[in-house]
Amino acid sequence: MPKPMNDDLFQGSTMTFGEHLEELRTVLVRALLGLLIGCLIGFSVANPLVRTLEKPLSQALKKHYQIQAEKLKQARLSGDVTAETTAMIQEYSLVPDTVYVDRHWLNQMVTGAASSASTSSSASTSPATSTNPAAGPRLVEMPIWRAAAGKTQSFGMTEPFMIWVKAAMIAGIVISSPWIFFQAWSFVAVGLYPHERNYIYLFLPLSLGLFLAGTLLAFFFAMSPVLDFLLQFNRQLEIDPFPRVSEWMSFVLLLPLGFGISFQLPLVMLFLERIGVFTATQYVSQWRIAVLAIFVIAMILTPSPDPYSMLLMAVPLTALYFGGVALCRWLPSRAKRVSAET
Repeated sequence: MPKPMNDDLFQGSTMTFGEHLEELRTVLVRALLGLLIGCLIGFSVANPLVRTLEKPLSQALKKHYQIQAEKLKQARLSGDVTAETTAMIQEYSLVPDTVYVDRHWLNQMVTGAASSASTSSSASTSPATSTNPAAGPRLVEMPIWRAAAGKTQSFGMTEPFMIWVKAAMIAGIVISSPWIFFQAWSFVAVGLYPHERNYIYLFLPLSLGLFLAGTLLAFFFAMSPVLDFLLQFNRQLEIDPFPRVSEWMSFVLLLPLGFGISFQLPLVMLFLERIGVFTATQYVSQWRIAVLAIFVIAMILTPSPDPYSMLLMAVPLTALYFGGVALCRWLPSRAKRVSAET
């Protein structure tokens, strides 16, 4: 007589299927509450966060206009700029420009001899004629210094508000991420063996540390070289940059995100080694192909087409690749430990 089929798939576990669903619902509610609290905190720090994210661009633009002003000063106004003027040029990001001024009005402003009545009477004279034909053209060229457009700009009424909301949401996700990870871990840990839980205790802090290291490297070391490289072409082509705030915020968020994700390489290598896809010996023997693949991945993950960001990602990833090899050999698998004990 055949045994009756047992429909309860979770009979051998400590929790029933309904209890698992209830636990999942509890975990999701807690995670969402943590995310809501994090977003509320993010809205309170959105203004300084946007200014902080905008600071690398402002510094790069200031440096760009200083270099541009120095070149134009040497080309047009060599020897006519004092040290005090140079300091003001650097402080206020001034660039030289040209305006055309009426010679007659300019003489009146310089001498100060004309009164308002004489100005009114002279205005009745046709401006196209000159009292002294030998004086040259009526309009004369005058060099001036003007403030450069060194700030990010928006091309829509709602664009700054959406950037503010996006920055607040991202800050909320980052602030609440430890709580969300903890809730996800508390649900997954029930179905893991003790040795698997020990792996999580090691890998979770290591993963967070690698992610933070990648984002900090991108923000503090990659941003300035990338911006200087891109603005260099504006100077070569004599094009004034008008950075749009939405494009800049997307760039400043995508670049650290790409760095943070790519820095998970050692853990991905260890995972592939544990499930039997690769071995540590294969990692060592194929290191040349791996380095080539790393440079290709770095070229794809960096949002800007410049060599600086690619090299700043590829070089640390190459070091992390060999760190992943060491991790595979330093943490032997459970099967190796059992065979070693027997």
